[in-house]
Amino acid sequence: MRRSRITRQTRETTITTRLNIDGSGRAEVCTGIGFFDHMLESFAKHGLFDINLTAKGDLHVDQHHTIEDTGLALGQAFDRALGKRGGIERAGCFLFPMDEALVYCAIDMSGRPLVRMKATFRAHKIGDLDCALIDDFFMGFATALKVTMHIKIVSGRSDHHKAEALFKAFGKAMKQACTFIPRARGKVPSTKGIV
Repeated sequence: MRRSRITRQTRETTITTRLNIDGSGRAEVCTGIGFFDHMLESFAKHGLFDINLTAKGDLHVDQHHTIEDTGLALGQAFDRALGKRGGIERAGCFLFPMDEALVYCAIDMSGRPLVRMKATFRAHKIGDLDCALIDDFFMGFATALKVTMHIKIVSGRSDHHKAEALFKAFGKAMKQACTFIPRARGKVPSTKGIV
């Protein structure tokens, strides 16, 4: 059972996450940032992950702590659910088109956290989400899960479409990387013997 429950509590945020990697794409997300909730729901839907996530943060200050800590908590949830990562595909990539937007996401569960992101938005905000903090979410996620991620918005006009395609590509790439391969059962996908 590739499931986990994480509670991350700091003086700035309290985040509870329940994750089922082998789910059906059901998500119940409440961070206090509506567009961010929508993005995490899109991630779950396209990754076929069941996610229940509640975040209470110091939004009266700004969104940074809530968004970054949500990335950390979600990354920790995947890390715990995957365990030693035996029998998984390990890497995944997806090129996601959404109307005029096109986004690429590649992930390697290498044990080495790194994010290379090329994403620009015209507006400061999409809905109520501060666009500058999208990078912080992915940095938190990659740090906690210890993955390498390359994300690029190839093209797009609408900031909404670019952001949504980004999270959908992220979901598809994560689904591929987490895919269990029966004939590799118990084998860590690395010549080193560990990830």
